[in-house]
Amino acid sequence: MTPSARLAAILEILDLIETTPRPADAITSGYFRSRRFIGSKDRGAVSTAVYDILRHHARLNWWLEKYRAPVTPRGRFLTYMRLVEKKTPSEMQGLCDGHQYAPARLELEERKYLERLQGHTIDHPSMPDAVAGECPDWAAESLKARFGKKFADELKALLHPAPLDLRINPLKITREAALTALKKLDLKVELAPYSPFGLRVHERPALNRIDLLKKGAIEIQDEGSQLVALLVDPKAGERVVDFCAGAGGKTLALSAQMENKGRIVACDVLENRLKRSGERFRRAGLHNIEIKPLSSERDPWVKRHKLSYDRVLVDAPCSGTGTWRRNPDSRWRSLGPGLETLLPLQASILESASRLVKEGGRLVYATCSLLPDENEKQIERFIDNHPEFVVVPVQECGADIPNLPRTGDFLSLSPAAHNTDGFFAAVMERKKA
Repeated sequence: MTPSARLAAILEILDLIETTPRPADAITSGYFRSRRFIGSKDRGAVSTAVYDILRHHARLNWWLEKYRAPVTPRGRFLTYMRLVEKKTPSEMQGLCDGHQYAPARLELEERKYLERLQGHTIDHPSMPDAVAGECPDWAAESLKARFGKKFADELKALLHPAPLDLRINPLKITREAALTALKKLDLKVELAPYSPFGLRVHERPALNRIDLLKKGAIEIQDEGSQLVALLVDPKAGERVVDFCAGAGGKTLALSAQMENKGRIVACDVLENRLKRSGERFRRAGLHNIEIKPLSSERDPWVKRHKLSYDRVLVDAPCSGTGTWRRNPDSRWRSLGPGLETLLPLQASILESASRLVKEGGRLVYATCSLLPDENEKQIERFIDNHPEFVVVPVQECGADIPNLPRTGDFLSLSPAAHNTDGFFAAVMERKKA
């Protein structure tokens, strides 16, 4: 692709993201699938630019509003090219000339706007903290309450792309063998700092060249997610429920911890997504998993199996604020329920799933959120209403995690403090009669 053609592709994808109610990663993947002629190098460059523009969304809007320019995908694109890529107005006029495979010609008002940006950078001292940190209004106060003086540092950490974390399947390979195999592919890879099954890759390799992924010997999973699964601490032969299993990432980890023995039930209300996870289970060589679609969190199956399971994991649907590094568009685009819907839903899911836990068994509640309302406050309300459960401090729950971060009674991870996605987990135990 020519430089102008790359810019045109970036702008096309940004327009699609603006007008299509789907996640940015799905839109970007679909764009490239329908244009097989675009080579891998060009795909990488275009994707990187698109996501970088998404990570600068609030600041780009701020500059457009400051100079009363139209706040549009094209406006953000031009501002990004000027302030981040440092393209001059003349260079942009040459790249945006309206010819075949190039963006539309630069208008006179657009050129004047770009000239007014002379001498500026993307950041400005008069920007509010929330704008500088790319934080939407709906989350700002809660995050300020959570992080206090570290608010700006945490937001800054959420602006950096996440590393590629992998989890080895101990039924197929050791961590050392996987590390050696990946290094032979000339990847910059190291042991993850906290998870005993984790590896961290400091680049974005072509995943189709990693045979270990195809064979189910390793899986892509953020280290924070790995720690959540480890806190469940299921034993071989036990009965376990992954209540909100989704695509099955944590189910895979739990089953491997159980050494393929006992029984794990993967539940979810998204039946199609749940069924697709079956291929991942087979590839990993796991056969102690049962897939169970639910009509809702109150499905009659739950009542029929109350007090039947040793471990129940509730990875609750949430705002996803902890994954903003990976999904920068989710800060600004309402593609799912808001907090007013999520908070009562989380409470209902937790209450219903708790019925499955037998006496002496454990209930683990987790989110990929940084907001206290979805985390600590949910646990406080649950314990107040369910005195038959007690919180087990994560450092005392017996899980084999030698390097578990010390974050108090609950696991509370953040990108700035731990270089993981933002994760929360609480371990609770049903008292014996």
